[in-house]
Amino acid sequence: MIARIARTLLLTQFGVGVLFYIVLIKLHVVSAPLAALCSVALVALFRASITANSFMLTWPYRAKSPHTPELTWPGIFRLFAGEYCATIVCSSWGMPFQRFDQRIFTDSTSLPVLLIHGYGCNSGYWHWMSKALQEAHITHYAVDMEPVFGSIDGYAPLVHEAVQRLVLESGQQQIVIVAHSMGGLAARAYLRDHGHTNIARVITLGTPHHGTTIANFGIGINCGEMNWLGRAEEGSSSEWLQKLAATEDSATRAVILSLYSHHDNIVSPQISSHLPGAENVAISGIGHVALALDPGIQARVIAEIYKARP
Repeated sequence: MIARIARTLLLTQFGVGVLFYIVLIKLHVVSAPLAALCSVALVALFRASITANSFMLTWPYRAKSPHTPELTWPGIFRLFAGEYCATIVCSSWGMPFQRFDQRIFTDSTSLPVLLIHGYGCNSGYWHWMSKALQEAHITHYAVDMEPVFGSIDGYAPLVHEAVQRLVLESGQQQIVIVAHSMGGLAARAYLRDHGHTNIARVITLGTPHHGTTIANFGIGINCGEMNWLGRAEEGSSSEWLQKLAATEDSATRAVILSLYSHHDNIVSPQISSHLPGAENVAISGIGHVALALDPGIQARVIAEIYKARP
């Protein structure tokens, strides 16, 4: 479904650009080459406004930890540019055209990996992470979580089915889960229902473990389940997240590594990604979508996958 939606949106943007080009030519406003450039700029500015909107929506609810570094203006520009480019390539190439099911390496020396995407995405989001895993000869599968706007509880059986399949086909008793954003909550829902017998490590990237205010602007049951109500200091997690946390013990939390950004533009308050009892690693200057596309994050994930070997 997400692939069809993404392709439809691409086609719509292309149509708007062509229409704008025709209007400029018919009105003799500019030359043909300049009209084409203006059409591309129109679509690019529209896409930039969407990325800027995510920063503006979460800005009032941001929260700093004592270790949150301040970004300089060049750093802010790099943060925005990186997130903008990541959203462009993911929505225009990864999700519409690069969905995949599995990448198998018979000479792999690591545990196999299951990739779980976040809200409004599909397995195509992992296209760039998959390329890094392929270079490392790490077997990895991906799961598409549908219905898109369903309950996170409903994703747990999909994750369980994928885990069982990966265990069976790889011959390994344990695997590593790498999950982005809401995918990390789906992984925790799986652990709640099935335990961590088959899971050596869960690596979450930018997961709103305590919720995020931007979920209040989204649609779907899953948005209601992962929202944060109120400002950073006096707010609270959703009832669903509170119930999920109440089911977890120290052994479950110890399996989880939460990698997140101090400057996430989707998870706000950003400290929501800090999960007590888990291993938490915070980085700076990377946006939400850009996390799985960042070479440094990819290298850290691969290192953690190798560390998870028996």
